[in-house]
Amino acid sequence: MYIPAHFAAQPDATRDLLFSPGAANLVTMTDGGLMATLLPFAFNPAVGERGALQAHMARNNPQWSGATGGEALAIIQGPDDYISPSWYPSKAEHGRVVPTWNYSTAHVYGELVIHDDDGWLARHVRHLTGLHEGGRQDPWAVDDAPEKFIAGQLRAIVGVELVITRIEAKEKLSQNRSAADAAGVAAGLRAEGRDAGAAAVERVRT
Repeated sequence: MYIPAHFAAQPDATRDLLFSPGAANLVTMTDGGLMATLLPFAFNPAVGERGALQAHMARNNPQWSGATGGEALAIIQGPDDYISPSWYPSKAEHGRVVPTWNYSTAHVYGELVIHDDDGWLARHVRHLTGLHEGGRQDPWAVDDAPEKFIAGQLRAIVGVELVITRIEAKEKLSQNRSAADAAGVAAGLRAEGRDAGAAAVERVRT
């Protein structure tokens, strides 16, 4: 990934991308070429030297069985937003402004490990469910469903674990604009209901 120095993500921002419950595009090489699947993941810092992204996919998905080895890539996406030049105070001063796009992203590289056993999968789906249900008023739990039904669901999936070897992370959040222009971007995004993007712009200014 091309990362100019002023857009390099700080360690805490990279950590937030890894730990925030979400989904990532897992990209692997197969005999038929590159394949990608968007997968909800959980970050486990205790695996390997740099941690691992743990997920699962449908057993019928040919990506897991067709992976040819070598390096795999997971692309994690944070907030991303169109940035209008009309939000810059500098537009009125000199007019030398153009649209752009703000975003946060991490490219996570590593070795893909397949888990095809009920124990690993059961622990994984319980943990993943807890990440997303934990803050709800009436959280759903795996045990709320019939045991035989869950057993059947587990047989239909396989676990995929990306043991991390390196991470490239970038945050392009108006760091190359003046403080006034960045404030205008944050205000413009918030006016359009893009609170996450506005908060990200403000965060890199602190």
